[in-house]
Amino acid sequence: MQDAGRRRERILNPGTELPKTGATRWVPMRAWWPRVGRATLRKDALAGLSGALIVLPQGIAYAVIAGMPPEYGLYCAIGPAIVAALFGSSWHLVSGPTAPISIVVFSALAPLALPGSPEYVKLALTLGFLVGAIQLSLGLVRLGRLTDLISHSVIVGFTTGAAFLIAASQLKHFFGLPAPARTGFFPTVFVAAKALPDLSIAVTAVGLLTLVVCVLSRRLAPRLPHMVVAMIAGSLLAALWPWSQAAGVAIPTVGALPAAVPPLSTPSFDLDDWNRLGGSAVAIAVLGLTEAVAIARAVALRAGQTIDGNQEFIGQGLSNIAGSFFSGYPSSGSFTRSGVNFDAGAVTPLAAVFASVILMAILFFIAPVVAYLPIAAMAGVLFVVAWGLIDLRGIRRIFAAWQDNRDEAIVFCVTFGATLLIALEFAVFVGILLSLILRSLRNTPNGPV
Repeated sequence: MQDAGRRRERILNPGTELPKTGATRWVPMRAWWPRVGRATLRKDALAGLSGALIVLPQGIAYAVIAGMPPEYGLYCAIGPAIVAALFGSSWHLVSGPTAPISIVVFSALAPLALPGSPEYVKLALTLGFLVGAIQLSLGLVRLGRLTDLISHSVIVGFTTGAAFLIAASQLKHFFGLPAPARTGFFPTVFVAAKALPDLSIAVTAVGLLTLVVCVLSRRLAPRLPHMVVAMIAGSLLAALWPWSQAAGVAIPTVGALPAAVPPLSTPSFDLDDWNRLGGSAVAIAVLGLTEAVAIARAVALRAGQTIDGNQEFIGQGLSNIAGSFFSGYPSSGSFTRSGVNFDAGAVTPLAAVFASVILMAILFFIAPVVAYLPIAAMAGVLFVVAWGLIDLRGIRRIFAAWQDNRDEAIVFCVTFGATLLIALEFAVFVGILLSLILRSLRNTPNGPV
């Protein structure tokens, strides 16, 4: 009876922690599995359904950002998400494709191979394997507190810069411009502006409608999957565009997705490839860990849970290693999907598992339909994604403290500028290095005050 009472308390009170043992460190499931029951399974399944509906458009959109075929964004939200949920310490963190990681992947791989090509995909899988190996190694040597040394201003500055880069990369698709692809913010904007007189009215109308519907549906009907609603609206306009057939206007579409489970894949074990990707792998590993641990801690504060940073490192590492063998490119924790997972009533990590399984089932039904999804509609959705990456409240907080601590504002500005001007993987290091230098100077007796 006593055991039954304790079990019931653990189910009804999400903040109840179980004692940690050596076994739970190697098999984290042992810490929360006693909380699983009929009631929690129902809550987790419903939360998983919400998560699957959200990641469906996000996965496709983030794959486009990363330069990958659209289906790889969904593959990245299946296998890696399950592994991260089962081997991490957070009960609510949902991993998979994210916008910041996707934009760094594109920045790292675009100079090495044609985006979307088999060679590009192979390099992305290899990059995921290397990222996972680095993250796992850091977790095994118990460097979980490493992320505490990274200033919040670095993340805010980087994600703000990434938002500008994402928006710039979609200008060509949003307006239907005959402009060649470019990397870097200013070259991309310059080329797009030069080609703007040749924009396609039909393509622009589809992108604009998708953007407006996405914004309005999120504000007026927040319970609806606003990205899905917006994509449907854009697709309908493209299909019904009155002059498209008569004028011979072609509105480019994404193309059909394969209705299949994530196929097995193999990363490259060529040392030359590892040397080319090594620097990018370190940057993505650090960025991904910082992103995942920060999100896990933010949600854990609401859930009354304690996060084990080392365990999260291990979970993210195993997730990326597994993803490289199941067609997943580098992934991390998602703030949007983790927040929705918690708000939807998830109790255990099984919610993330349910979301992945449901997504896999949905993929069989929607794969043929995606063939009619206009690329301009994807661009409209990605503009909304980019806007969501800009933490206006965080930026105001950084500059509001200018009189007391100018270091954070300086770190933000330098990281933001570096993100727009140099390769993203190096921009992350610039921000982190500057943050550590300023912190060191502040802590020295003769340092700045």
